[in-house]
Amino acid sequence: MATFSKATIAARLVLASVFAVCAGQASAQDSNPSSPAKPAESAVYKSDLGFSYSYPSDWELVDTKPMLPSLKLQEEQKASSDAEKRGAQCTQIGLLLRHGSPASVMMTMALPYDCYGSHFSSTDLAGFGTGVSSGLKQSFDIKDEQYSAYKSGTHNLWIERANGTAKNNPSEPYTIETVCALLDKGAICWMGMVKDDVGLKIFEQGQVTLEGDAPTALVPANAFAAAKK
Repeated sequence: MATFSKATIAARLVLASVFAVCAGQASAQDSNPSSPAKPAESAVYKSDLGFSYSYPSDWELVDTKPMLPSLKLQEEQKASSDAEKRGAQCTQIGLLLRHGSPASVMMTMALPYDCYGSHFSSTDLAGFGTGVSSGLKQSFDIKDEQYSAYKSGTHNLWIERANGTAKNNPSEPYTIETVCALLDKGAICWMGMVKDDVGLKIFEQGQVTLEGDAPTALVPANAFAAAKK
């Protein structure tokens, strides 16, 4: 794992904390079960940080604006340094989707460098991704983690796949996948918390563009070919 300054560690841990709470809230809410209708058309989320991600239009788009202010305030109040406060203030939850009952969840999250005031280098990617995914352990019991890395266009991506159950509902198992990358304007992650192979396939095959690279599936089929537990 990469070595981080204290400020960077604070940022990634606060980011993980906000992420875990948002994911837990979304999964706890009931959503309409999916029906065997024809495949949904794709919608596209575009971020001003320089990436886009496509997803099925029949997944419910959750409005994060009402929940984020109180979540960020909680993290700011727990912060022990200005760096931690900046991390809480600058965290962005750009896209939050859910589908089915119990709900599968997909999310994008980011830490813009211009807000946080510090850039991550390429050697920080694995440490950043690990830090973000570790935040899930606040809300989920995690096991069977697998890690890997791969190239998408000109960008390196880090990925973790694990099995998990919500601590408040251990009878509902999930596959949890976290994918992270570093762009010129910020550090970004995608997260899928899915109930079945169909949901995992939808998450992984969502088309992503990174700073002008050609569109490609978020996760290639061979991403874990050389993965080590």
